[in-house]
Amino acid sequence: MPGTSNASGGKRPVELGAVQETLFIPLAARARETAKRRPLLRDPKAVEMIGEIDYPVEKYGPGPGSSITVLRTAIVDSWVRAFLAEHPAGTVVEIGTGLNTRFERVDNGTVHWVDLDLPDTIALRRRFFADSERRRTVAASVLDEEWLRTVEECPGPYFFVAEGVLVYLPQNEAAQALTRIAHRFPGALVALDTYPQRLLEKQHEQAVHKQMEARWAWSCDDPRSLERLGMRVVEAASVTRPPRAFRARLPLRFRLLLPLADRLLRGMFNITLFRTEQR
Repeated sequence: MPGTSNASGGKRPVELGAVQETLFIPLAARARETAKRRPLLRDPKAVEMIGEIDYPVEKYGPGPGSSITVLRTAIVDSWVRAFLAEHPAGTVVEIGTGLNTRFERVDNGTVHWVDLDLPDTIALRRRFFADSERRRTVAASVLDEEWLRTVEECPGPYFFVAEGVLVYLPQNEAAQALTRIAHRFPGALVALDTYPQRLLEKQHEQAVHKQMEARWAWSCDDPRSLERLGMRVVEAASVTRPPRAFRARLPLRFRLLLPLADRLLRGMFNITLFRTEQR
């Protein structure tokens, strides 16, 4: 399998835009979680990629943010698995896929999959992942329209995941992207994370501290306000208040920490499952 090591066996550096570089946040978190004795999720592919890419992932070191990212990812995994249990040959679309490995974690042998991201990220992704008859990779912005036609070529029903991506878009662009999905794919599921204004401000402070160029651009204090875009809430959760069925499967260390974390961070890390309106 082609990787990012050069002919001498060393790591090969990568060049990504400022926002695209944030893909290393969830990648490092999943690799770190995999190394634990009782991980919430296992992602050996993330460990492999961290080992082959020359990038200072230590800037995304261990801490509360890493656990929050892993919990968010695992919650979305649980929603995708539930969707596939009901629609085993449906289509899942990863918006801003980065170096995510959700397909490897949930593949049931019949699902169809579309991985969408900007061209520089997709160029990196292709070093580790190959397309197949059920899996397609698309290099485009979520604000483009051509990729929507690619999705329409895949069998429905559809599940769109936008994890850790829309927050980097201005509010009007995030709303535009969601409105297009709602209009083109009635009855589809859409999972996305949102953050209030006070957390956006803290992210800006942290970005300065860590010398990160990427800044969040969109805050959303109430995910239900997005229903005006043509979607309705199916399930409202947060990283500190995960879905009940999911919570029961958490490792003990997470179950013990969640009550305290919820008192400190309630309403800060929302993740919501929507269904687009039927026409």
